[in-house]
Amino acid sequence: MADGTNPPLSYEASATTTHPYVGSTLPPEVITCLKNSRYLHLATSDGLTPHVSLMSYTYLPSTPFDEYPSIIMTTNPSSRKTINLQSNPRVSLLVHDWVSHRPPTRAPNARDGSPPPAATRSSLASLLLNLNTSALSSISTTITGSARFLESGSEEERWCKNQHLENNTFVAAPGEEIPFAQRRGSGVAETPMIDDDSRVVVVQVREGRIADWKGGVRDWQLVRSGENAHGGVNGVSS
Repeated sequence: MADGTNPPLSYEASATTTHPYVGSTLPPEVITCLKNSRYLHLATSDGLTPHVSLMSYTYLPSTPFDEYPSIIMTTNPSSRKTINLQSNPRVSLLVHDWVSHRPPTRAPNARDGSPPPAATRSSLASLLLNLNTSALSSISTTITGSARFLESGSEEERWCKNQHLENNTFVAAPGEEIPFAQRRGSGVAETPMIDDDSRVVVVQVREGRIADWKGGVRDWQLVRSGENAHGGVNGVSS
């Protein structure tokens, strides 16, 4: 078992197991990533075609209904992801906690970087960019597992809906709070549609892979007392 300290990232080939971190708590990097990020990418499949959605989510270290860390999301019952999950509950999540930029390249037809090259010519702009990058750029994590629909009208569903709504309510002006669930149609991401028709989806956080912005990777697994670690590649059970 690992002792909970920060596991060093490995620069081995990504197809290897990268000396996986196995512990009774999540790696600190994963916890930080899940707390800092606002959205995640949810990948589902109907067994043939992958489908990726940008989702708002709520991360909880545990709930009254599950001792394991959980990710809560809501989805429209007629959406493609919902239909996929009903036939295939296996999912993959990708969570970033960094702000990245693409540096300029020598390719003549390459798109401009973000920020554009002109923004980095000034020494002050470069300093601010580097400070911003060093402060925010850390790691991303993939999480693999099975999604579970909560029973409609159940106590667990009501509790998770309330937690998700509270976590996605942002202060728009002093003293004024606007539930994120009411901010629809922005086109940025699927917002929590917390109403009677929405389905609540929960994914246990049990295994995955850490990756840093330099390309370092490390697999990780959360194993409680009495459980055994399993072999896997890229966070996927063998």
